[in-house]
Amino acid sequence: MDWLTTVDHKKIGILYLLAGGLFFGIGGIEAILIRIQLIKPLNDLVSEQAFNELITMHGTTMIFLGVMPIIFALMNAIVPLQIGARDVAFPFLNSLGFWTFLFGGLLLNLSWIVGDVPDAGWTSYVPLADTTYSPHHGVDFYTIGLQISGLGTLLGGINFLVTIINMRAPGMTYMRMPMFTWAAFITSALILFAFPAITVGLILLMFDRLFSGNFFNVALGGNPVLWQHIFWIFGHPEVYILILPAFGIISDVLSTFARKRLFGYSSMVFATILIGFLGFMVWAHHMFTVGLGPVANALFSIATMLIAVPTGIKIFNWIFTLWGGSIKFTAANLYAIGFIPTFVMGGVTGVMLASAPANFQFHDTYFVVAHFHYVIVGGLVLGLFSGLHFWWPKMFGRTLYEGLGKATFWMFFIGFQLTFFVQHFLGLIGMPRRVATYLPNQGFDTMNMISTVGAIMMGIGTLMFLWNIFITSRQPKNAANDPWEDGRTLEWTIPSPPPEYNFKQTPLVRGYDAWWKEKMDGNKEMTPAEPLGSIHMPSPTILPFFMSVGLFIAGFGFMYGRDPFDNAILGFLFNNYIVSIIGLGITFGCMFLRSVYDDPGYHIEVEELEDKGGRA
Repeated sequence: MDWLTTVDHKKIGILYLLAGGLFFGIGGIEAILIRIQLIKPLNDLVSEQAFNELITMHGTTMIFLGVMPIIFALMNAIVPLQIGARDVAFPFLNSLGFWTFLFGGLLLNLSWIVGDVPDAGWTSYVPLADTTYSPHHGVDFYTIGLQISGLGTLLGGINFLVTIINMRAPGMTYMRMPMFTWAAFITSALILFAFPAITVGLILLMFDRLFSGNFFNVALGGNPVLWQHIFWIFGHPEVYILILPAFGIISDVLSTFARKRLFGYSSMVFATILIGFLGFMVWAHHMFTVGLGPVANALFSIATMLIAVPTGIKIFNWIFTLWGGSIKFTAANLYAIGFIPTFVMGGVTGVMLASAPANFQFHDTYFVVAHFHYVIVGGLVLGLFSGLHFWWPKMFGRTLYEGLGKATFWMFFIGFQLTFFVQHFLGLIGMPRRVATYLPNQGFDTMNMISTVGAIMMGIGTLMFLWNIFITSRQPKNAANDPWEDGRTLEWTIPSPPPEYNFKQTPLVRGYDAWWKEKMDGNKEMTPAEPLGSIHMPSPTILPFFMSVGLFIAGFGFMYGRDPFDNAILGFLFNNYIVSIIGLGITFGCMFLRSVYDDPGYHIEVEELEDKGGRA
């Protein structure tokens, strides 16, 4: 019950981590099935239909349900601590964001059990995604599941924007915030502008499919290219929503383990802002083959190449941070250092794809798959592994085993390079993506086999990471406040794991790398910015859980609203939209209760704080 009703940002971070881990595992299994199907020519492990379903669900699950929640897990666990806050701005909204995300993801993956799986690709292009070519409910699970899940992401983004703007400790100016907090801030702004676009697109597609709309149907005056624009106006910023938090993690990890200040901090901040800004101006580079004309292609091509400039600034700053540092090669730092050359590789192929004439050749081949995975797996996933190793003691009070962590890194890293490096060449010699099989003796056989072996190694690496979590979870919670001994930011000044109120007294920040500055001045703890007093805490609540259950039921009801049923009672409940009305009734009822019942919260008194020990 404690976990169902919690509004504590640290517990919600752990819930996000668990849910993200579950979906990451599902997406990984789908990926390995795809690779085993392609291990040899004319393989028949899965049918063409099942292959389309695997391709669609792997992409959708990984992007929306696998890596996004792990990013939110780290943002929830760390950002309030880094800015010296006791909680996020809206604890209730934080809880609601998690539960809507989870139930949207469960609805989407329920399609496997029902047997109607989305099969129109993770981008769900029309007309493939309309009722002519996807007559079953697969794409309905996609549209409704992602709407509910996306609502949770949007709530989270708004929450972190307000938290970072309003709840920084005294002295924590914008230009003293750690890079991970900056990355979370820009990411939240991108979420605020990008997610409404995909929500609109999903609603239009849902209306086309469930209520005979004609937004994308050419015969009725609709336009399928409209879907591509709407999807990519969201889809390209989404790539930066994913990668910017990884940039923030890498910046914090490298400066900690190089034991020196991050090189070029202010240029890093402005580069992050510029990447976020330019990320909205390049969406049509996914559509160079649509026929937008030379002017549009040229403009989007130039804008895409411009993004390489702030990204290059970041790469050089990371290298200069390591340069001359006293480097500790911990598992977290290995992931961070491995990130740099891998991400550069992904960036270089991105600039190749930005050239419209070259893109005509590369488009829809495995070259694009290789580029994308170098950025997202070689960038984001290595960044997330780095961040999880780094902040694990802060979140759970236990440090992951270093030896096993390093072995995991090498297994995953080598497996990754084997999987995706050869795919560049597969694409260049003409292997199209999204095809379920291929003929022998076209030059594809050996490289596909290497790729599959690499994918299995990545799977083994992930299992090794889970084993590390399992065996360390049986150890006592004995991590120090600052287990790496070189912590630079505020989260390393409080116990691991932190108490529910985070800081006994709000700390006073006197410079960038606030904790490092105090250590250099010979202080054993932060200077408090306030006297010791009682701390107000929000009450736990079950309402967000039930609001999300209501949306889940309503989505299910809308999906089957026009289906013929053998059972008269089921037919009556679904065909008259009674199931949908019940679901929406639960959600709106919870909103009503939230409105009329004033939650006063509770206080932790000074006597309790003094008993618990441990200062800010």
